[in-house]
Amino acid sequence: MADITHITVRVGSAEPVQTFQGRFAWALSQLIAAGPRGVTPIERPAPRWSHYVYRLRRSGIPIKTLPEKHGGAFAGRHGRYVLSAPVIVVSDERKNSEAA
Repeated sequence: MADITHITVRVGSAEPVQTFQGRFAWALSQLIAAGPRGVTPIERPAPRWSHYVYRLRRSGIPIKTLPEKHGGAFAGRHGRYVLSAPVIVVSDERKNSEAA
């Protein structure tokens, strides 16, 4: 996963800032980076995307789920997660990649 450990954001221009850490920070940074296209667990695998989205939504981050079909050996449906309002990054913290 990416090296982001904390992210502080503001939804819109008048909302208070919020800080997320760990996998929630990673998931939110992925949604922000994806822009209006959004992300799917197929494109950016992670153990519990639905839980990350659930917790981010409960914290006031506006995320919509768009249903999509997919083919292949295990054809079916999946959700595409998309931010439904501008989310402005106030600051973020990343692991020191040189320490590894």
